[in-house]
Amino acid sequence: MAEGAAEAPAESGGGGDTAAGAPERGVAPIKPQYLTTKEQFHEFLEAKGQEKPSQEIKAGEPGGNDLAEPEAKRIRLEDGQAGEAAELGERPQVQKRARGQNKGRPHMKPTHYDKNRLCPSLVQESAAKCFFGDRCRFLHDVGRYLETKPSDLGPHCVLFETFGRCPYGVTCRFAGAHLGPEGQNLVREERVQAPPVRNGLDRALQQQLRKRQVRFERAEQALRQLSRGPRAGPSPDAATPEVSGTEGAPGQDGGDTQQALPEPGSGALASSSVQTCGPLTDEDIVRLRPCEKRKLDIGGKLYLAPLTTCGNLPFRRICKRFGADVTCGEMAVCTNLLQGQTSEWALLRRHPCEDVFGVQLEGAFPDTMTKCAELLNRTIEVDFVDINVGCPIDLVYKKGGGCALMNRSAKFQQIVRGMNQVLDVPLTVKIRTGVQERVNLAHRLLPELREWGAALVTLHGRSREQRYTKLADWQYIEQCVTAASPMPLFGNGDILSYEDANRAMQTGVAGVMIARGALLKPWLFTEIKEQRHWDISSSERLAILQDFTRYGLEHWGSDTQGVEKTRRFLLEWLSFLCRYVPVGLLERLPQRINERPPYYLGRDYLETLMASQKAADWIRISEMLLGPVPPNFVFLPKHKANAYK
Repeated sequence: MAEGAAEAPAESGGGGDTAAGAPERGVAPIKPQYLTTKEQFHEFLEAKGQEKPSQEIKAGEPGGNDLAEPEAKRIRLEDGQAGEAAELGERPQVQKRARGQNKGRPHMKPTHYDKNRLCPSLVQESAAKCFFGDRCRFLHDVGRYLETKPSDLGPHCVLFETFGRCPYGVTCRFAGAHLGPEGQNLVREERVQAPPVRNGLDRALQQQLRKRQVRFERAEQALRQLSRGPRAGPSPDAATPEVSGTEGAPGQDGGDTQQALPEPGSGALASSSVQTCGPLTDEDIVRLRPCEKRKLDIGGKLYLAPLTTCGNLPFRRICKRFGADVTCGEMAVCTNLLQGQTSEWALLRRHPCEDVFGVQLEGAFPDTMTKCAELLNRTIEVDFVDINVGCPIDLVYKKGGGCALMNRSAKFQQIVRGMNQVLDVPLTVKIRTGVQERVNLAHRLLPELREWGAALVTLHGRSREQRYTKLADWQYIEQCVTAASPMPLFGNGDILSYEDANRAMQTGVAGVMIARGALLKPWLFTEIKEQRHWDISSSERLAILQDFTRYGLEHWGSDTQGVEKTRRFLLEWLSFLCRYVPVGLLERLPQRINERPPYYLGRDYLETLMASQKAADWIRISEMLLGPVPPNFVFLPKHKANAYK
């Protein structure tokens, strides 16, 4: 199936193989006058566009389309082949091991942020004495801090201009915009407003989660019912839930010290096994039936996929501006949420512009997933909750989560039924075609998911084993539409133009989910809605990056740590943006998502710089937006370009 689907786009699009001097298969067909060699490309960038090298390329010379492997990757290949030169049969295996993500990148914690860091009590100017007392390890000498603080990055502070007050005070990297003559933090009273981001983690709830003082009555009741049989309907004793410590999640204690979510401050439990938790309400007796739940009517809308690392809140704001209808937060691990980890709860934050917003949960066991669903149902505002059954990475798969749930139907059923019973919002599921490349499972799971209570399913047209080695199998997605009916099915995979989206909708799917296409060009949503190819200029693309940095400073902060975090996420995004080929340079429209760009010189210096696949050039772009990088800044892209293999 996958092979046939991979060949179909090439036939319908012409492929570009018949024209004289056309590029090889898998390479974007760029007009000859723009092509160049790797050496000339980097010479042009080093000269900063002052001298344009010769564009002549000898016929048949592979230099114009040769994308050399990075130095570290090439060394790994040569080392692996040196000891096995006599065994030619094992050479492809060595190459295969070198593929994929940059697993050899160092994972360094930025400890330099803790050096010479000003005490929060002085930054916030809200305490006469230090928050931490004698144990405080931060600086209390503002003068000493200013001696080591880097210079300001610009005359305007995004937080001060947007919210009327910058909470980072003297530590802000744009502090000159809001510091008075005596170093005091200025405030514009007429413009002071709280940041509009919702779904934050309350400090009191975090303490209760860390001390295991939160009870999950609805989840425990649903789990007891699931353990008795496959049906998950309401039980007769719904009005008098029991306290059970046997169904607890890992790290969650079901003892008598726990507190129910609606009344986290309730007192000690009675000695009997039956516990009363406040006044009896209609919700205790009558549960919402499936037909009474909130509806998720997103048929025909454009759905931005939950993208790990790059699908952060600033990036989603960019996509919303260009026409994305539905957004979803990054994959959040349910066990980390139940432990009250601040970094994991940050993935659930929602901006007001996200009118249809959901969160995606990952887990491997019914108890943790059901309890996490009940926790989120009471504490955050979302329109749907999605279960990640498509994550292919080993860290998740080997623990039984992600794609592994497709082979664990009993656990999968309990997770879907349990979460559906405790949620007041629709429950959706994202799956792949299967785990192994030639063993499709989705068509068998879809009718069961419909019976278990899923409101919508998104199918990524690839298996876990396949990853990005072949195109998405839309023929199989078309078969799955019938198997899922009447439950809506969204399709996902290889959509990079409005023509790709039109072909996808012809398969009968309820809508399309866009992932890598949005990373390569976030204006893709506008192209689909307006049915056109947008030849966006380099200055317009730079303006998009400028907006991203503004949103990033609002979200991550304007101090040194926030600026560098914004820079890192910007660089991760630039590792995808460099794969985009401007429309005006293509011989054949549209660009295919599996076509890697050859070396070419754009219509101006900035367009050429944005086409570079060197991290040093991405850092140069970030310096245009966020100022010079600190001397100890190190960036190695998390995602090695492997989408064209």
